[in-house]
Amino acid sequence: MDIRISGGRIVLPDQVIETDIGIKDGIIVKIGKVDGAKETIDANGQLVFPGGIDTHVHFSEPGRTEWEGFETGSQALAAGGVTSYIEMPLNALPATTNRAHLQLKLDLAKSKNSVNYSFYGGLSSSNLSELEELADSDVVAFKCFLSTCGSDHPEDFSNVDEQTLQAGMRILARKGKLLCIHAEDADLTDTLEQEKRDAGSADAQAYIESRPIRAEVLAVDKAIAAARETGCSIHFVHISSAAAIESIQRAKLEGIDVTVESCPHYFVFSAEQLVHLGTLAKCQPPLRPQEEVEKLWACLLRGEIDWITSDHSPCTIDLKAGNFFTAWGGITGCQNMIDVMYDEAVNKRGMSEVAFANLISSIPAKRMGMHSKGDITVGKDADLFFLNDQVSYTLKQEDLYYKNPYSPYVGRTIDCRVTYTIVKGQVVFRNGKLVQGKKRGELIQVS
Repeated sequence: MDIRISGGRIVLPDQVIETDIGIKDGIIVKIGKVDGAKETIDANGQLVFPGGIDTHVHFSEPGRTEWEGFETGSQALAAGGVTSYIEMPLNALPATTNRAHLQLKLDLAKSKNSVNYSFYGGLSSSNLSELEELADSDVVAFKCFLSTCGSDHPEDFSNVDEQTLQAGMRILARKGKLLCIHAEDADLTDTLEQEKRDAGSADAQAYIESRPIRAEVLAVDKAIAAARETGCSIHFVHISSAAAIESIQRAKLEGIDVTVESCPHYFVFSAEQLVHLGTLAKCQPPLRPQEEVEKLWACLLRGEIDWITSDHSPCTIDLKAGNFFTAWGGITGCQNMIDVMYDEAVNKRGMSEVAFANLISSIPAKRMGMHSKGDITVGKDADLFFLNDQVSYTLKQEDLYYKNPYSPYVGRTIDCRVTYTIVKGQVVFRNGKLVQGKKRGELIQVS
């Protein structure tokens, strides 16, 4: 063996056991007593999880690397126990809407990542003619917006109307590609926002009221109807309401191939806190009232939400200035996706460690075709993290690895901590510090 991991509580697909893990050439080759290895890592009673998989991050490279970038973004993921990510096609300039733009990302990413990486292609208002070629390239899945997005920049991302959505879905269904959907109804949210602006309202409450739950449900229902018509497999990103989850559950029972994610901020923050948190916690969809947060928790604990992502969407701090309609919308949070959710779901609400591993690793790996990842199983990649569930710490700004080190989670006390992250058998994060020079990330091959 190259590495023996001993002394840990290993979170397997069906149980947690105290045993060893043997690793050879970056692969898990034994789960059980390992007699000898070149190197032994003592987990000291900590939980050993399969590496986290964050299927929703925005690293903004190329074009807006002052916001983040592959290097700092992947370092933050490594510090948080995430060993693989899929990066969204928007916020970068140019957006990933054709094969040439994808190649720019592939070339830039080769030497910058501390963890494994892959990319989405975009379905926008203007790239239907290039969609099929992009589907045949190194993209895991596709992403589209049903709410208004983009800017005046000609290479920025744009949303789709219903006609483009259906046309794109037909192409992706034929190519066997999953479509991830930002579900807020553009007509409703645009109208409500304009009404608030005309009335001179631009505070937290006005912003929340401009993007109501019914806008999310309306968009979910439209997308489900389009999937029913076209046969396209779909996935809803960052769903924030139990009412939308209910619509998705009905579609699953109908036999539509649909999954759904949500994000830590919809479980740990509420609309009532937004005045205090300010624009650091502005996101789309917005934070919901506490009574809605509790309903979303009930959905998660019933198993109605397939997995958790960060929706890490950073920018420079100056873009967070202004009112709730002019400030950039996005939460910086990928470094704390795992520890915050473990604390809230397992420590405080009794979710099992196995169920938690499903949420952060196993289920997204299966859905996204990452067949060598997602579980601690013989033959899988040795992508792992250790979690000390016997410590507490208060997150400080200096703990953050982001290029712009701010986050609404700063100041939060978290009753667990990621201590080790291992990518393909190589330690990239150890006891609060990145292992310098370890750019172990590789492009993930999916099928």
